Amino acid sequence: MKTIKTSFDEMLASTSPAIQQEVSLEFAISNRIYELMTERGLSKLQFAQALGKRPSEVAKWLSGQHNFTIETISLLSSFFGKKLINVNE
Repeated sequence: MKTIKTSFDEMLASTSPAIQQEVSLEFAISNRIYELMTERGLSKLQFAQALGKRPSEVAKWLSGQHNFTIETISLLSSFFGKKLINVNE
């Protein structure tokens, strides 16, 4: 009998390394945003209002399934006064 874990492992094995990396980065960025929000004591609603964004957009950012643009990453880095991502040069 198949289990959920077995099905997930099979699905993951059939996913390209590029897609696996993309998903990993999306979740890492979402986790970083949540971490910075928590440090500031901001709720999702407060965060959205501070940025002039809809709460649904913030929810999408935190879902781990958002394709962030450089513009959004820059906006968030400026807002928090901290790097959202690091790129080695």
